Amino acid sequence: MDTKPKTQRKATLGEALIPIIFLIAVLAYSLVKLGADPHIPLILGAVVAATIGITRLGFTWKEMEEGVLDTIKMAMQAILILMIVGALIGTWILSGTVPAMIYWGLKILSPGIFLVATTLICSIVSLATGSSWTTAGTVGIALIGIGQGLGMPAPLVAGAIISGAYFGDKMSPLSDTTNLAPAMAGSTLFEHIKHMIYTTGPALLIALVLYGIIGMKYAGKELDLTQIEAIRNALEGSFNTLSPVLLIPPVIVILMVVFKMPAIPGLVIGTLLGGVFAAIFQGADLGEIINAAHYGFESTTGIAEVDALLTRGGLDSMMWTVSLILCALTLGGILEKTGMLEAIASALLKFAKGTFGLVFVTIFSCLFTNLVTGEQYLSIVLPGRMYKDEYRKRGLHPKNLSRALEDSGTLLSPLIPWNTCGAYMWVTLGIHPFAYLPFAFLNLINPLVSLFYAATGITMEKLPSEEAKDINM
Repeated sequence: MDTKPKTQRKATLGEALIPIIFLIAVLAYSLVKLGADPHIPLILGAVVAATIGITRLGFTWKEMEEGVLDTIKMAMQAILILMIVGALIGTWILSGTVPAMIYWGLKILSPGIFLVATTLICSIVSLATGSSWTTAGTVGIALIGIGQGLGMPAPLVAGAIISGAYFGDKMSPLSDTTNLAPAMAGSTLFEHIKHMIYTTGPALLIALVLYGIIGMKYAGKELDLTQIEAIRNALEGSFNTLSPVLLIPPVIVILMVVFKMPAIPGLVIGTLLGGVFAAIFQGADLGEIINAAHYGFESTTGIAEVDALLTRGGLDSMMWTVSLILCALTLGGILEKTGMLEAIASALLKFAKGTFGLVFVTIFSCLFTNLVTGEQYLSIVLPGRMYKDEYRKRGLHPKNLSRALEDSGTLLSPLIPWNTCGAYMWVTLGIHPFAYLPFAFLNLINPLVSLFYAATGITMEKLPSEEAKDINM
């Protein structure tokens, strides 16, 4: 009996598109027609991809399983952070930390400046910490509550939070994606950051102008002081104290991240601080603290807006999201391992005529990878690997590639519900990504600015002449 293994071969474009087309069709039908969650469609897409990998491309299930596990391993830190943030939110609400942020924010901020202030606050926190996730999980939650108290639509507020959080995440040298993109493209960290200023700076300014214009619409309205007072009174009546001292836990977490403490231990300490503050300031016992960390906080103020805002958090609240991420990563791992993503990218390169075409294909590939794999890191790693040599062959400096990777891979990830970033923002802020997508101005504008520069040649730096000669010899 012949036990010789099958010969593996590269996927053709047609073979690579089969699971993608299937996934798009099943997702669309399930989400729109049935109102179902995306988990099962993603698993079915993975089944189709695996079937093609085994029957057509010569891969064994063990090989594809290794690809899945490698992909999940890449995102495991994000999954652990997600779970810890669930516990953190639960203890921070029980301790009065989040309610205190909302309470004092309603005193300070007004509707006219709120959206601009929200974007700038989140930009500063995220720039200092290098983490959009930490920003959304700390000040972001409070800003959602303040915005609702000021009569602002929650998706609009979430869009401003996302814009600010991802500005800092993209531009901070402490950010993982800011370090990953130049590593994949072959540029250095600080030349990469400097080059991103040309696209991200104008995008932020445009976003701030738009938020300012929208804010003016609300500035002219009479504030519903009765509603604001009702919210503040409900918060005061539900907690022993809402002293500014309760703001210490988020300040400590932000400082820990600024001083380069790893995210996971920093967030665990933040969760423990929430428990300690709950015991000291709210008189919570150990059982209540553990319950809030595990199952979340349940608000019973009698004010619907307050109860909807504060009934959240807990480790269990993140399990739906974790399962969604694992389903998406299973599909992504199979598509990468079998070379289907590479086949699609290679086909796209044939249409990459000129600099604009190359940057457009890079941005499209990052969006496509974000959509079909559900993982931000893969949307930077895979296109970075695939197009690195092509940029150099065309005499373009690697920092043009690293900038394009972040202009799309990083910024578009929170707009996709089944992506790790979109799922995190969804469960943390309580707003569906498709709801805040139209208002995440920075994330939408930045790729367009990048394409404008590619079309005009502005800031598209060439390789030094000596390096270009070596490549072309």
